[in-house]
Amino acid sequence: MTHPVLGVDHTYLLVRDLEASAALYRRLGFTLSPRGLHSPEKGTANHTIVFRNDYLELLGVVRDTDGNRQQREQLREQGEGLQAIANRTRSADEAKGALAAVGLATGEVSAFSRPLPLPDGSDGLASFRTLSFDPAGVPLGHFFLCQHETPGMVWRPELQKHQNGAIALGEIIGIVSDPKATADVYARFYARGRVIPAEGGFRVDTGENSASLLFLDRKNAAALFPGQNLDLTPKGGYAAFRLVVGDIDTAKRTLTQGNVPFSVTERGSALVGPEFTSGAIIEYIGP
Repeated sequence: MTHPVLGVDHTYLLVRDLEASAALYRRLGFTLSPRGLHSPEKGTANHTIVFRNDYLELLGVVRDTDGNRQQREQLREQGEGLQAIANRTRSADEAKGALAAVGLATGEVSAFSRPLPLPDGSDGLASFRTLSFDPAGVPLGHFFLCQHETPGMVWRPELQKHQNGAIALGEIIGIVSDPKATADVYARFYARGRVIPAEGGFRVDTGENSASLLFLDRKNAAALFPGQNLDLTPKGGYAAFRLVVGDIDTAKRTLTQGNVPFSVTERGSALVGPEFTSGAIIEYIGP
């Protein structure tokens, strides 16, 4: 098997209050999936925000269990916000051996599913197989592979239409002390990983129809996102993401209608601060 990591599948925000965060994202102009409840041992639930090829997930703890102790510690010690990147793979089981062959350590494959309410009132079942990279080799957050066994249950047409015109994750941004070294680490994780200098830091191209990763030091992050409180993003997680929208003016109107404060950058994009998004700076950019 060739290198099995094909790009970014989704990213998730770990949030303190799932329904409060869901209300924020509806104000931002997103269509959210019905709440999905994970297995009792996980004690978590989610809402997904689905785009053409990827998606954003809001993940919250709804019942304290041994299975979510680490997530509760993350919330307490690091704050809420972007804590994970899930990556595309065809087979989590085959990926484990293929990654070992290129010197990348992983844990064990895990399988889980969650019910998904459907528009006709029935329930479907979304099923996944996941494989996490060794945390010791990952500079930021939780980094893992996600194999969709039932992709049609996630990429449902009614969930891909958003008032703000969102169509894709554009970029996930992390603040680190050594952007070049960090980018080099992440590039190894992807079959088509490539590092290029960008915006005062270093960008990792991750594959076709896949969000890129951008790593900046704190000074350059502050310059890129003027006026934003970086301290409200999670320590040890990711600070921001860029969201591709079909029309930037539509996105701005939606923010205004939702009474969400935003600023306009010299680039013509719109910035929403982490105090209005459960811990992530969101930059709306054109296609």
